[in-house]
Amino acid sequence: MKILSYNVNGIRAAIRNGLVEWLADNPFDILCFQEVKAQPEQVDLSGFTELGYEVIGWHAAEKKGYSGVAILSKKVPDRVVDGCGLSIYDCEGRILRADFGEITLLNCYFPSGTSGETRQGVKMQFLQDFQEYVNNLRKERPNLIVCGDYNIAHTENDIHDPVRNKNTTGFLPEERAWLTGWFENGFTDAFRHLNPELTEYSWWSYRAGARANNKGWRIDYHSVSDSLRDRLVHCRHAVNAVHSDHCGVELILK
Repeated sequence: MKILSYNVNGIRAAIRNGLVEWLADNPFDILCFQEVKAQPEQVDLSGFTELGYEVIGWHAAEKKGYSGVAILSKKVPDRVVDGCGLSIYDCEGRILRADFGEITLLNCYFPSGTSGETRQGVKMQFLQDFQEYVNNLRKERPNLIVCGDYNIAHTENDIHDPVRNKNTTGFLPEERAWLTGWFENGFTDAFRHLNPELTEYSWWSYRAGARANNKGWRIDYHSVSDSLRDRLVHCRHAVNAVHSDHCGVELILK
């Protein structure tokens, strides 16, 4: 199973920037997009269809041009579920679930706290509520892959300037502590497990030539249940995917 997780920061813009052509040269079984910022009927999906992908789930935000997650797949799922059952998050299109046999895939777009104190509060509440949602889900579906944009850089090796950003949302101590707890209680950071010392990033600011100078953050993850850890083959960042301010994160699972 080869999965791409990619915050496309607007799927229509990403398509204009060559996303479909890139996928023609970089095939996957499943595509998990975050921040699609559109309803499916607003998007020309023919290029994906020609490559063999079908839209199996599309959870858009109620607010136009905002948030939203989608899964396109060459594999047929057993079940697809929009949202987590909490309207405060489901109205923003943040979680999409697809079951493939024994594996459940969650495509997630965590809130960002960059717009101020109120949204930072929403982000911290989301982390708490999401943990509870996942704890309940894995009682019946223990083999989980939780991919997407977490909007948190975990360690100093996941951010280009940890000292200057120590009080910046996305690298706050309480956010990092949540992620530490997440990885200590049933989940494995696929990239870090396979590449313990490697420094790679998944997001760069559009400002000051950050991407050209590789001044980035690793905020996009594939978390897998510890039960799947031994099946991990590959997890790296597709740094040649330049259709967004993020790049894709590739996962291969036996």
